[in-house]
Amino acid sequence: MPEPIEFYFDFISPFGYLGSVQIERIAARHGREVDWRPILLGVTVLKIMGMKPLPQTPLKGPWLDRDLERLSSLFEIPIRKHGLKGVNSLAAARAFLCIKQSDPALAKRFAQAIFRRLWLRGEDITPVDAVAAEAEALGVDGAALRAAIETPEAKAALNASVEAAVNKGVFGAPFFIADGEGFFGNDHVWMLEHWLEHRHFRPA
Repeated sequence: MPEPIEFYFDFISPFGYLGSVQIERIAARHGREVDWRPILLGVTVLKIMGMKPLPQTPLKGPWLDRDLERLSSLFEIPIRKHGLKGVNSLAAARAFLCIKQSDPALAKRFAQAIFRRLWLRGEDITPVDAVAAEAEALGVDGAALRAAIETPEAKAALNASVEAAVNKGVFGAPFFIADGEGFFGNDHVWMLEHWLEHRHFRPA
């Protein structure tokens, strides 16, 4: 049986949200599983690549706004530009990994709920209480999760997840790896699907 498609994401990325929906659709069409793996764009983009956040990049920032609208329409995935300031995904990413340790399927449902909270309802995902509320709605023990998020083990798990992604060449979100082949961005999902169907990059 083929290995799962690796899906690298950061909750703060609207393009990551679109990718989270797209990859599940694509995987279902090809009978593949998806392994969700969190990264931190603040590490890959700012610290390692030394780049500004793309929305703050002259010329490219406004273009990305329009591209988000176009992709949302083309993929038929509604999205809301929330306008919140200072949103970070640390608590949500740690919570995801805590849940994934015992139940990867539940962790995926939690991640989808966090994405919807931020990119459909326009509600902050930064506070631990907000993260715990989404988990509690899925039957997770909120008090236990709140405590787990703050442990050195949870922090180390997220650091390890980011480091492992960087070692595989992951630099942004969404990023997909299938059968050792890496694909970055929603504009490359067609290439990913071509690979899944044909196992080569020649014209079909």
